[in-house]
Amino acid sequence: MNNTGDMITLTSAEQDSGGSNLSVATPPGAEDFVITNNGASGIYEAAIGGRTAAGLVYSKVGSRVILSATSVFPEFRGKGVASRLIAGVLDELRMQGKTATVTCPFAAAFVSAHLEYADVLDPASPRSHPTERGH
Repeated sequence: MNNTGDMITLTSAEQDSGGSNLSVATPPGAEDFVITNNGASGIYEAAIGGRTAAGLVYSKVGSRVILSATSVFPEFRGKGVASRLIAGVLDELRMQGKTATVTCPFAAAFVSAHLEYADVLDPASPRSHPTERGH
C-alpha cells in the first residue's frame, strides 16, 4: 500500500462501523469497492473509487491464512470499509477452501459478531491467544 504511515490500525469493533481482485457486493449507487490480494506484500487492499482505502495484513501457513492487522486511511474511517474488507476476504477464503486464524482484534470482533463466518475459522487455531500476539 502507498503511504501506510497515514493509515490507522483498528484495535476494536468500535473504531469502524462496518495481486487478485476479490468479488465484493457493492450496494447500488455506492462507489466501486475492490479488494486486491497483494501477495508480494501480504496485504489484502481495499480500494474505493480507485483510491486505496484500507488494508488487511496477512500471512500464510499451508492452507491457513492468518489475519494479523486491519488499517484504514483516516478519510475512509467510520464508513464500514474495514468490515467490508474482512467480509470480502473471508468470503474469498471460503471459496478457495482455505481457513483463517484471526489475530487482529478488529477482525476477531467482526467474526464474533458475524457467526456466518465461523466455518472459515481454522478449528485448531481460530484465534491467537494474547501471549501469541507479542503485545
